[in-house]
Amino acid sequence: MRRKPPPSPLPPRDGVNAARIRTPPDGPWDTIRDYLVRKLTKLDPAVIDAMLAEGAIVGVDGPIDARTPFTPSAFLWFHRNRGDEVPVPFELTVLHEDDVLLVVDKPHFLATTPRGGHVRETALVRLRHTRDLPDLSPAHRLDRLTAGVLMFVKTAAHRSAYQNLFRDRLVHKEYEAIAPYSPELALPRTVESRIVKKRGVLTARELPGPVNARTHVELIEHRDGLGRYRLVPETGRTHQLRVHLNSLGIPILGDPLYPEVREVPPGDFRRPLQLLAKVLAFTDPLTGAEHRFESALRLRAWDSHPDW
Repeated sequence: MRRKPPPSPLPPRDGVNAARIRTPPDGPWDTIRDYLVRKLTKLDPAVIDAMLAEGAIVGVDGPIDARTPFTPSAFLWFHRNRGDEVPVPFELTVLHEDDVLLVVDKPHFLATTPRGGHVRETALVRLRHTRDLPDLSPAHRLDRLTAGVLMFVKTAAHRSAYQNLFRDRLVHKEYEAIAPYSPELALPRTVESRIVKKRGVLTARELPGPVNARTHVELIEHRDGLGRYRLVPETGRTHQLRVHLNSLGIPILGDPLYPEVREVPPGDFRRPLQLLAKVLAFTDPLTGAEHRFESALRLRAWDSHPDW
């Protein structure tokens, strides 16, 4: 049975939890320092040595140093230095707050939670830090490039009740998208397919097999060759809405992955993906109250395509 990680001995720093790694059950290293040099390939060995000298890497019994013998299956914690992270120049707007929930309008380009090169520049870390909510956690997630309604739970005691709403598909979600208008495309319609996203591969694919993704698509209005679409997903596969509109021949404006992958530099915030999480509606699992949260953001390509 896999051993459950103990709680981190390091408190969050500026809203960021300490990184945790576990040493392998065996290996050729004499010291933990030797293992870390092999494991943390993105850090210069001199940086690791400096962290060890400062006591910045800790185990369950406290800080380790360069002479600490290698211990199999040991947990270690340390804080990453993310000084090279590109700031996202857009703000989060609070839509609703009570003793349990914090609901915000997330801007384009801001990730929901830390992952890869995005740590401090994430909605979770910003809110933990600026609102002094160290136990804040997301009830669900939005893609980094998607803007709109994002809900967080303030305490660990209530987290599962709201996360289970999304797991059990008890939340009504509506999105808006701006994409080309195709007069030949019969709408509304429900798009069904099997979507598979492999780890380490940027794009998801539609493959033969049992349906696991379903989206209702309708046209709200159109002008000048563009359509404004309402998307109501019944499932939540990775990139589902982007894949389904692309499969209809109307890829969402600003999508760097569909129909073709194009590289976007980390600091390029032009032409955001024109996809907005517009509505979240559900029955509160604790109080029974009916909630409906709606984004106040607008998709810029619809309001002024030349300025987008």
